[in-house]
Amino acid sequence: MSTCLSFSGAKIALLCGSQMLTYQRDDTPDIPWPGQWDLPGGGREGQETPLECAARETLEEFSLVLDPAWIEWERVYPGQGVGGLDTWFFVAQVPAGTFEQVVFGDEGQRWAVESIEAFLQRENAVARLQARLREYLNSRPGAL
Repeated sequence: MSTCLSFSGAKIALLCGSQMLTYQRDDTPDIPWPGQWDLPGGGREGQETPLECAARETLEEFSLVLDPAWIEWERVYPGQGVGGLDTWFFVAQVPAGTFEQVVFGDEGQRWAVESIEAFLQRENAVARLQARLREYLNSRPGAL
């Protein structure tokens, strides 16, 4: 992964076969995408790399330690973050049993393990993350 000096945050799709980890954001008007279904990740802290940002957020939100070896796809999205900064999107294939280790943090209403297709069909999910996940799937024929 290239180092990125200016980016606002990172999101990650944690997949286990055809299943994935999602959560429903809090439903308060002062946050982006209130009440929408989302993926782990968030804003950069300090001088984190994009992967460090995604890993820290995954630990904070779900108490899961992200192994960098699980990452199978990454993409930077120039100028799409806060203040026009770049954002990063990662996809990781996690080992069986990983989702059973989730301890949900204090952000969001609830979490779920659902099929990739179910997340992609949700009308109340963060649309840009659905698009990024589709981009990953299109790059990997037979990924579903």
